[in-house]
Amino acid sequence: MNQFIIAFRECLEAALIVGIIYTFLSKANLTAQIKRMWLAVVAAVVASIGVAYSLESINASIENESIAKLAESVFMYITAAVLLYVVFWLSKSMASKDAIEKLTASATESSSKWSIFFLVFFAILREGFETVMFLFGSSLQAGFSYVGFFSGIGLATLIGYLIVVQGKKINLKPFFSITSLFLVLFAAGMVAYGTHEMEEFVVKGNHLEVFGLESKTEITRPWNILVPQAELAEGATELFYNFNEQKGKYIHILHDKGTVGSFLKGFFGYNSNPNWIELFVWMLTLGFGLNIWRRFYKAA
Repeated sequence: MNQFIIAFRECLEAALIVGIIYTFLSKANLTAQIKRMWLAVVAAVVASIGVAYSLESINASIENESIAKLAESVFMYITAAVLLYVVFWLSKSMASKDAIEKLTASATESSSKWSIFFLVFFAILREGFETVMFLFGSSLQAGFSYVGFFSGIGLATLIGYLIVVQGKKINLKPFFSITSLFLVLFAAGMVAYGTHEMEEFVVKGNHLEVFGLESKTEITRPWNILVPQAELAEGATELFYNFNEQKGKYIHILHDKGTVGSFLKGFFGYNSNPNWIELFVWMLTLGFGLNIWRRFYKAA
């Protein structure tokens, strides 16, 4: 679900940008510029794939588990911040047809024949870079769904085609309203997960003494439920448990590593044993995001 919404949201913006520029150039019969536009689209997609490969390589190259947790934590914080910024400010201005057409007209009037190429390249690369960051952060939380990813791209491309090429009138406000709400939830979840990974860095890196703690058992938690167990308690229903052979324990489906819990973790930042700071930053981020989301779409 995460991958579908992220891919749909970002690719829809990219499709609209390309579609608006294509229509403008087509009406002006600028065939050479249209070719450069498509070249820029391909180049931006390739560059985005390169960014994704680089992030994955850097993450895989960190052999120290403690440092890896720290890197994931910092990345989650940065991604959540960029995500909220994109949702509420940057994407709003980039979705403007008049602004895009004005930039396109300026580029076509430029003395450089490659102005359109660079305009399209950086516009699509921005969308691609955001997509890579959000998907990478989401995959760290709950894995990656190729079905959701390609479904999101397919639906976004179809809607962009219908609007720009076929001239269909589709009200995009509900699309952006709903996806923005989900992205707020993702951002809050990423902040919570980043805080959890920071705890892992402190514990695995033996930095507990910095906080005046001797053992991780001293870290207070608002709740610690559904703890994995080697044997099921009397009367427990096996239907609600999965047996993890690697750990040799039964894991409840609502545990954050269970089948249902892992989905909730990736989607909402759910944790079956959060620390108090993790719960606080999740609530703070969620409240902040929902407040701005409500104001933005009420004003719109």
